[in-house]
Amino acid sequence: MVRKTACKKTGRQLKSLSDKFVALQASEKHCIEIQESLRCAHQQLLDIIEFFPDAILVIDGNKRVIAWNRELEEMTGIKKKDILGKGEYSYSVPFYGTRRPILIDLITTPNQRIEGTYNYIRREGEVLYAEVFIQSLYGGRGAYLWIKAAPLYDIKGEMAGAIESIRDITLRKKAEKELELLNEELTRSNKELKQMALRDPHTGLYNHRYLIEVLDAEFERSRRYNSPLSLMMIDLDYFRSINDVYGHQFGDKVLRKFAVFLRKTVRQYDIVVRYGGEEFAVLFPGTGRARAIYMAQRLLDDINLQDFGSHKNSIKLKVSVAVASFPEDKVIKSADLIEVTDHMLNKAKECGGNRVYSTLDVSAPKPLPALNGGGVSRMRILQEKLQKLNKSANQSLIEAIFAFAKTIELKDHYTGTHVERTVHYATSIGSKLRLPREEVLLVRQAAILHDLGKIGVSETILQKSSRLTSLEFEALRRHPKIGADIIRPIRLLHGIIPLILYHHERWDGTGYPFGLKGENIPVGARIIAIADVYQALISNRPYRKAFSKAKALQMIKAGAGSQFDPRIVEAFLDVIREEKKKT
Repeated sequence: MVRKTACKKTGRQLKSLSDKFVALQASEKHCIEIQESLRCAHQQLLDIIEFFPDAILVIDGNKRVIAWNRELEEMTGIKKKDILGKGEYSYSVPFYGTRRPILIDLITTPNQRIEGTYNYIRREGEVLYAEVFIQSLYGGRGAYLWIKAAPLYDIKGEMAGAIESIRDITLRKKAEKELELLNEELTRSNKELKQMALRDPHTGLYNHRYLIEVLDAEFERSRRYNSPLSLMMIDLDYFRSINDVYGHQFGDKVLRKFAVFLRKTVRQYDIVVRYGGEEFAVLFPGTGRARAIYMAQRLLDDINLQDFGSHKNSIKLKVSVAVASFPEDKVIKSADLIEVTDHMLNKAKECGGNRVYSTLDVSAPKPLPALNGGGVSRMRILQEKLQKLNKSANQSLIEAIFAFAKTIELKDHYTGTHVERTVHYATSIGSKLRLPREEVLLVRQAAILHDLGKIGVSETILQKSSRLTSLEFEALRRHPKIGADIIRPIRLLHGIIPLILYHHERWDGTGYPFGLKGENIPVGARIIAIADVYQALISNRPYRKAFSKAKALQMIKAGAGSQFDPRIVEAFLDVIREEKKKT
């Protein structure tokens, strides 16, 4: 009985053990199936990483490389068999040539110095984004990279490593650069097109459209800051006849030459515009009416001295000039400034042209004494004589010059005797300065005629023994311009016009008629200035007795650097010393 019971118990135990063994076998099989499934999943993940279009780097918690895909092999030239399992920043060597932290390491350990090596870096939560150029990649060809790094966690939620995807964006960067260059080129082209739309293609000056735009802005600025603004308009008189006689090609050349001349003559910040056809305009920011009229008159005088055209054909231009100003002319908007200037220009043309006209001329001032006492009639008679003289092919230039000088002597005996000595000193100074023979000849001719303009000054002023009034002195100051106007029709004498026109300018810029300064005064005019003043000082005048030569020389020396060119003063003193030795 006992034995039978023991057998039954043993049988149950064996069956239990058998059941457990079967269960264990099933469990082991399940584990094998799970392991196989995990292995397959792992392999699939490795395959995905391997064939992923971006380069992929994966490191474990000990910073050992556990994934290095085909794209990364191609990028760095390092095979996975040579890098898998390696740590101690070995994965940075193919990129930077040294062991150092890279973006994937910054996931766990921020490093500002390393972050500074990237062109761009951004953190979004636990994910890092960066952009960098690395020269060593692709065998030294280099590449721009867009990099993304993120942490990897185990099933317990603990960080087990990190993954970094690296995308080659070189082609994109190249396309972006090309697009940037195209945009720059487009911007530049648009700017050039805008400039072309605002410029006259024939002369290169700004056009009417630009003037309207800039005038609105400048007028508003002048009104806001209470600063003056002036507009000058210039119309080439009888220009259609130039086209008719010489042809439109020549007329176009004259317009281009005039545009260049105009740009050079005005100030750098003045705005020069071809207003249309043969009309030009100049905008003078920060310039009041008095200064604008002075500049316009100076421009007119300079134009009258210039030749325009080509070497084969050149002509003198006559122009009408008008000036209007804010606030003096009480204009309230920019369009009014144009309207007033245009109206004044028509007035100038109605008066015969070749003059400057402004609202001040609407009620004409009384004539200066310079034109009283028969001055105008004598000027007209003399100009008529000179025009006839210019047509006489047989009369020599020198004879003409001396004929003019004698004309002056008949009016003012002092002027006649004064001229002879002035000519002597002027030519001696020119020779002492070793000027070319042709220039010395011009100085001689100009010295003979330097006071020719006194023919247009009243005799009562020239012979007055008392102090001149301001009006009388103003009339006398006009004689250089009168002289230049008289001989302007004679082409052979054009070379001496600047010497006559500027011989009363001073080295320090305080002379007349234009206030030229220093080297801007022609050297011939500077020479005549010294010879003229010295001869005047040692001569008796209606209002004073002559100074001694010693006193006159002392006064000339004192004027060096202010009234006179110091170099020419020294040359003059040498001439005087040499003459003393000869006597």
